[in-house]
Amino acid sequence: MKRVLIIGATSAIATACARLWAAQGCTFFLVARNIEKVEQTAADLTGLGASAAHVHVMDATDMAAHQGMLEHCLSTLGQIDIALIAHGTLPDQKACEQDVNVALREFANNGTSVIALLTLLANQFEAQRCGSLAVISSVAGDRGRPSNYLYGTAKAAVSTFCEGLRARLFKVGVQVTTIKPGFVDTPMTQGLPLPGPLVASPTKVAALIVAGIERKANTLYTPGFWALIMLIIRSIPVTIFKRLNL
Repeated sequence: MKRVLIIGATSAIATACARLWAAQGCTFFLVARNIEKVEQTAADLTGLGASAAHVHVMDATDMAAHQGMLEHCLSTLGQIDIALIAHGTLPDQKACEQDVNVALREFANNGTSVIALLTLLANQFEAQRCGSLAVISSVAGDRGRPSNYLYGTAKAAVSTFCEGLRARLFKVGVQVTTIKPGFVDTPMTQGLPLPGPLVASPTKVAALIVAGIERKANTLYTPGFWALIMLIIRSIPVTIFKRLNL
């Protein structure tokens, strides 16, 4: 019976992952901002077979609250077998360009708060000398594009941080998995003009994530064809890339 911590537990991808783990009889510690949504999620997971689903209300950008959350989690679960960091926002790039406060707030949502949580959780996993730490980054972090470079910068920071963290924690038996979804049909992307054939469902992405964590994947593109797409995009020379409207 795995003990699973999910931060950003009411996001579409996180909920879909939790449903798969619930079918395995896992015990959950669910962290989210909205008490009604996270309690409903907990009830759904219990109905699907979870051994138990505990909730904790926290805004992930409130970094002063991270330590208390972890202490509550450990007193409840005893140990963490899997931790999934899944919170984040999709910012308005134009708004970020016009207002530095908006830019910094969105960077905190998608970058700084994630790194803060990873730092705290890494120390716990290092003390345990076991477990899997997974974080949802994005293909957007693979190269800065004019349409979303604030978001991409935050995700690039998270991905690079995870790369170093992976090498550190590997030596004590802890796995770090960086998850890089492409376009996913979630409330966060609703209304965006996305290319239909490249859009995946949260259920499909979640199945890939759960399987990837189980096999101790290092970097996980979801779906896998995004690895090839991003290889091509990274290979475009700067002289050409800066002229593209991506």
